[in-house]
Amino acid sequence: MSQGSGRRHARELALQACYAHELSGNPPEQILSDVIFGKDEPGAVVEFAAELFRRSVADIPDYDTMIRRKAVNWEFNRIAILDKLILRLALCEFLHFPDIPPKVTIDEAIEIAKKYSTEKSGRFVNGILDAVLIDLRKEGRLHKKGRGLSEGNEEDE
Repeated sequence: MSQGSGRRHARELALQACYAHELSGNPPEQILSDVIFGKDEPGAVVEFAAELFRRSVADIPDYDTMIRRKAVNWEFNRIAILDKLILRLALCEFLHFPDIPPKVTIDEAIEIAKKYSTEKSGRFVNGILDAVLIDLRKEGRLHKKGRGLSEGNEEDE
């Protein structure tokens, strides 16, 4: 499994964990045990999925505030649950995974939204993430490192 397809699979596992957490209200460690650690997956997939899930559920209020600011024509409670979860995971990647280019995060979120959510979810997710990304850059909250990821090379992302 290549790193790209492994990461996609890990993102899908993290999404499943977020969905289970959202619906059950069970503690994150129990969800990790049930949904991620219980799978027969390569170590890198499990590690990335677990880290993404932990960080995304730790900052839900912050992510939801960012989504609310950009979803101006949407009532927050009417946004499809999977779209909300996919957005939270992508925002988590923006803020806490400095080695992942924002363009990769957005492309992955769009593909996962198309696969798991509604017909219009890809465009919705793309629009929200593009708008939030602009704000994060303006606020100096986007800290990306590595080739093509420095702040001066934003066009290359």
